[in-house]
Amino acid sequence: MTGRPVTGIDAHAHVMSVSARLVGERHSAPRRDVTAREYIGLLDANGLSHGVLTAPSFLGTDNSLLLQALDAFPGRLAGTAIVDPAIDEASLSDMRSRGMAGIRLNWTRRASLPDVDSAEYTGLFQKLGKLGMHVELFVEDAHGAAIIPRLLDHGVVVVIDHFGAPDPVQGVKGPGFAQVLRAVASGRAWVKLSAPYRLGSVDPRRYVDALLQAGGPGQLMWGSDFPWISHEDYLGGPTFAGCLQWLADWVPDEAAHKVILCDTPARVFGFAHPVLPD
Repeated sequence: MTGRPVTGIDAHAHVMSVSARLVGERHSAPRRDVTAREYIGLLDANGLSHGVLTAPSFLGTDNSLLLQALDAFPGRLAGTAIVDPAIDEASLSDMRSRGMAGIRLNWTRRASLPDVDSAEYTGLFQKLGKLGMHVELFVEDAHGAAIIPRLLDHGVVVVIDHFGAPDPVQGVKGPGFAQVLRAVASGRAWVKLSAPYRLGSVDPRRYVDALLQAGGPGQLMWGSDFPWISHEDYLGGPTFAGCLQWLADWVPDEAAHKVILCDTPARVFGFAHPVLPD
């Protein structure tokens, strides 16, 4: 990607429209329009150079809004799309050329999950590997215990959403989170420190500490989760600056904080420009 030096990267946010056609089976919906221009304004106001737009589940495989945003701000924004596993390589390649860094498996709150060992998914993973794209995973702890090792066995680069979505009852001892820790320790997976309100009112610091011990800051990145879908009123309403402060509270060490906010996501999402020195 071309663009400005990295001063900070938000690795998880969304654009959306209330007039968009939503999928029938969904657990959330947009409250309002959120444009790329509004989001870029938030990045500018908070001193961040780049952002990553993640496809929300309620739009299904319609990535048109996301692609329009990437086209409008090339070099500043990257994205992860939700796709049909049978998507052809040419379509993936076009997305890649426009700033799409990976595809998202948003498989939370499902009665049954697709088979990552099926011919369709193994074919998809091969196409992603050829194009240098990763797989972003959002799934509950119990399912992550089985899916994460299989994704790694297929050789894909894995980015895991929202602390790994650990079970709030089992905490750091949950089977899925154990696989998250193994994956980051191997250097083959990265985790987004984002959306603590999705953790069942559990203090996320226990997860941050465990992840830092397992893989260090080089396997972690931060995301605002803007516009905080279904949690817009958490603690009176999250703010972008407040989300940045959470990261400062979780990771007070300045060197580690810089790696998480700048270096790691710059590598993973292809913002390949020099990170400004302190």
